[in-house]
Amino acid sequence: MRLTMAQALVRFLSAQYVERDGSEHRFIEGCFGIFGHGNLTGVGQALAQNPELMTYYQARNEQAMVHTAAGFSRARNRLATLACTTSIGPGATNMVTGAAAATVNRVPVLLLPGDVFASRRPDPVLQQLESPWRGDVSVNDAFIPVSRYFDRVQRPEQLVPAALAAMRVLTSPADTGAATLALPQDVQTEAFDYPEEFFERRIWHIGRVAPDRPSLDRAAELIRAAKRPLIVAGGGVIYSEAVEVLKRLVRRTGIPVAETQAGKGSLPFDHPGALGGVGATGTLAANRIATQADLVLGLGTRFTDFTTASHTAFQSPEVRFINVNVAELDSHKLGGLALTGDARATLEALDERLQRWSVAGDYRKECDALRADWDREVSRLYNLGHTPLPAQSEVLGAVNDLSAPRDVVVCAAGSMPGDLHKLWRTRDAKGYHVEYGYSTMGYEIAGGLGVKLADPSREIYVMVGDGSYLMMSQEIATSIQERAKLTIVLVDNEGFASIGGLSRSKGTEGFGTRYRYRSDGSLGDDSAHSNGERLPVDLALNAQGLGAHVFRARNIEDLRDALVAAKKIDRTVVIHVMVDRYDGVPSYDSWWEVPVAEVAESADVKNAREEHERGLARRRWHV
Repeated sequence: MRLTMAQALVRFLSAQYVERDGSEHRFIEGCFGIFGHGNLTGVGQALAQNPELMTYYQARNEQAMVHTAAGFSRARNRLATLACTTSIGPGATNMVTGAAAATVNRVPVLLLPGDVFASRRPDPVLQQLESPWRGDVSVNDAFIPVSRYFDRVQRPEQLVPAALAAMRVLTSPADTGAATLALPQDVQTEAFDYPEEFFERRIWHIGRVAPDRPSLDRAAELIRAAKRPLIVAGGGVIYSEAVEVLKRLVRRTGIPVAETQAGKGSLPFDHPGALGGVGATGTLAANRIATQADLVLGLGTRFTDFTTASHTAFQSPEVRFINVNVAELDSHKLGGLALTGDARATLEALDERLQRWSVAGDYRKECDALRADWDREVSRLYNLGHTPLPAQSEVLGAVNDLSAPRDVVVCAAGSMPGDLHKLWRTRDAKGYHVEYGYSTMGYEIAGGLGVKLADPSREIYVMVGDGSYLMMSQEIATSIQERAKLTIVLVDNEGFASIGGLSRSKGTEGFGTRYRYRSDGSLGDDSAHSNGERLPVDLALNAQGLGAHVFRARNIEDLRDALVAAKKIDRTVVIHVMVDRYDGVPSYDSWWEVPVAEVAESADVKNAREEHERGLARRRWHV
């Protein structure tokens, strides 16, 4: 079949399907694109010529459309995704942050940036980066370290192996992330006689690989011998659809469960075994149990520094680790027994080996008491009655109370992900969607749009701070264009409150984190900018200008009224609420390693350094 390279690519992608557990569906369900001279007459022409092959979505920002694709894919348990195409130059490099976020979070997205002319005849062309030491380099080489697969298609026939290789990576549970095919703008338009077989319906089978029997037997022995076992549930539990198996095993054995950010929702908050988040943003219940755990069963977790509280969370000298993960890199972490395999298949195998075994009754009672204490603490933080401005925890409580069990909360950066990890009462396995692997400011609205496109039957509540909102709010317009309603709760604390709090805790007074006029010619927070006049910035008016229906909430009662009213509005809603930037949620026996200056003139910094060194003394080697 004689087609241009771009036409062949679109036709190929439209024929790619995945299958797991007998369920089969398309993998690439659409393409976001912003067009320029590097892709307009190539991929753009191919999408326009055959719109029945692939749905085209318009975007306002290249980084945002990658976040939307990632949100879509994560909501579909990584079994589907969207493609993203841009021109060469700034359009392409704008996607680099989105690519990194997808790869860090092991979420498949397909990136199709235009590239410079393969022929090199018109060099240097508009937006071309010239390198004095390499003739084949372009700005797209920036994608190499943040992609799980990268190729530059220099001839139209190279598309065949490149596209197949990209699909192999995208559909791999262990190796997935961003796959980037850089497409020179002249090659996109060149024709080639492609084999018909290239365009046939292709089904990529997603299997469930289980660890070998001796490893499973050894794991069961370790669990049976443990007195204080703890499960740490990561994103792999949800992606592998292991939630029901986990519920059954936990109810029978009594092993308590702590959750990572990606794993939150593995158990509903009121399940008898649910201790909530663990680590640097963990609950008092989970962190107390983690400290004395003698065995930690990690399910689909990368054991990042937030989960391990920078290697201070698990303090028992006898602690052992069993790591279940499809990625060998993660299953071998912390010196644990590696069970490399699918979380659901592995849990089912362990459940069979743990029949007629459970933890001691005293351990169950201890966990139950801690769960009850924590539930009371969450209720307290939800109902502080803080004045004159509400606390952020009260805002989260209002949204949680007025959302339905299947609704989804979306967030990404700042202090809210930590507060949500501690406080959000998750009722559905897909009801919590926080991007915290890369903690990407600007993900929130774009990611929420992706979640809505993936499952229009769910209501989406996007929690976003003013800092992230100012970085990337324009996809409000895209949500309205696609009739994909979002309810965006814009929490305004006039600056970067999360980093301001961290800065103050390290003795630097929130330096550079307030949105105020300069007052004394210097740069800072509690010095230069805290006493300056407020900036004349009206974020609610900005949201209205982008097409959203806007409410201004002056207090929690106004917020509750706005949340109720928003349910009856058929387009994206933004609820603006001011909060107290200084009223935070406690850390609950956790620590996070952020280095402090070893020498300084400030007494506050010196005190912070002493506190930092006390934290360093708690770190453990797990090898």
